[in-house]
Amino acid sequence: MNATSIFYLIIGILVVDFLLERFLGLLNYTWYSKAIPKELSDVYEPKEYKKSQEYKKINFRFSLISSTLSFLVIILFLHFKGFALVDQIARGFATDQILVALLFFGIIMLASELASLPFSIYSTFVIEEQFGFNTTTLKTFILDKIKSYILTALLGGGILSLIILCYNWAGAHFWWYVWVLILMTSLFMNMFYAKLFVPIFNKQTPLEEGDLKNKISEYAASVGFHINKVFVIDGSKRSTKANAYFSGFGSEKRITLYDTLIEQLTEEEIVAVLAHEVGHYKRNHIIYNLILGTLTTGFTLWLFSLVVNNSLLSQALGVSIPSFHIGLVAFGLLYAPISRLTGIVMNLLSRKFEYQADYYAKATYKKEPLISGLKALSKTSLSNLTPHPAYIWFHYSHPSLQQRITAMNSTTVY
Repeated sequence: MNATSIFYLIIGILVVDFLLERFLGLLNYTWYSKAIPKELSDVYEPKEYKKSQEYKKINFRFSLISSTLSFLVIILFLHFKGFALVDQIARGFATDQILVALLFFGIIMLASELASLPFSIYSTFVIEEQFGFNTTTLKTFILDKIKSYILTALLGGGILSLIILCYNWAGAHFWWYVWVLILMTSLFMNMFYAKLFVPIFNKQTPLEEGDLKNKISEYAASVGFHINKVFVIDGSKRSTKANAYFSGFGSEKRITLYDTLIEQLTEEEIVAVLAHEVGHYKRNHIIYNLILGTLTTGFTLWLFSLVVNNSLLSQALGVSIPSFHIGLVAFGLLYAPISRLTGIVMNLLSRKFEYQADYYAKATYKKEPLISGLKALSKTSLSNLTPHPAYIWFHYSHPSLQQRITAMNSTTVY
């Protein structure tokens, strides 16, 4: 296979991926107006259901426009040898391999951010505002962007530099060392993300004493789950949508509740949602996901190590000087089909984990408040109650609301 063949293979992969996404989106769109399943008939009033349909349709059209423009930009960028131009600019400012790579990806990310910024602004301040979700101020939006840029530059740039150092030092065997580096980074982020990074963007406060904390403590004690770190996060500073999550290991494990969750659910429903999160911990889902993610990363790095020195990858992108960073970009584009397959497998497993966590909550607490809580969250976020099965299979990390309720009402043991 020559460089021209690789170039057209990359174009083909991008085209197929774009068409597949648009087809799946269209399938999902055709199900927006389906009748609400019997199990979900009490989620929306007719007026609210009409509003949820309009919300989904507007987002579909917006996604269609933004994704089409993004697709056309990358195709034109490849056609006019944009990566070669950026590589040339980076080499005009530095000669060191690491500095060239940092400048190269910095320019790419800056251009990408500038191109996507108008869409992000429109989504936040027009669409989300129109449907009553947005509570983000312009100041918060700008500060979030600045903080994200700084973290990306420091963490992303630091990790990229270490990866290239490993490559320069270990040659073809670099992937082993990078694999260990990424594993250690993943463990660190799992342990300390909520403690070190969340406070950069959000205020976290311990859940105040009262009935809710007592009920959480009583439930946790009943299942032998030691947790003394329950925090409330000010999610309402950006959106009215609610969430809760579990993070960390050992002494660093904590449960985080959005303040919007506390506002929208009853105390019994909140405990049921937390029982679901405890189920993830008790069934070792966090560990399984970490192991599977590590294995997938190792496989990806091994594949990359087989082609990183292949000059055809650089030539396929129109770059005359082979380099690690150009090889990484070309490999990333070629790897997309495999990434799609691994994503499908991970989603299948994730949906299974969600069923197991729901069952755990049902077995150790009660299913009724979990069901009513999930319905309330779907209602307040105008969720899609009738997603197409194909769209679920490709994209959903959670089963649909109907699937979860059906499973909880069945006698099946998960």
